[in-house]
Amino acid sequence: MATAAIGLGANLGDRIRTLREAVRRLAALGHICAVSSLYETEPVGFREQPSFLNAVIRLETTHRSGDILRELLTIEADLGRERTFRNAPRTLDLDLLLLDDIVLDT
Repeated sequence: MATAAIGLGANLGDRIRTLREAVRRLAALGHICAVSSLYETEPVGFREQPSFLNAVIRLETTHRSGDILRELLTIEADLGRERTFRNAPRTLDLDLLLLDDIVLDT
């Protein structure tokens, strides 16, 4: 079993509802051990957009990093994410931050 940290962010639509649904969907990847509080943050890069709500979950999983990344992209798309340009506003952003002791720059 590996420990993964997944970052969640949203700045369009019903941010809280979207983040809750994302956490629910992420449970299919393994056992969610912890969910952080929600934090409101200013956008980085393209600043002419609404602020983000962010959180992190800790997940115990048997999945490999590639499988996890594919599932993150699927969940983003299912919850309305459209990739228009770098740092664009988004309904949902999911990032695999680490998997065991490997830190990932995604």
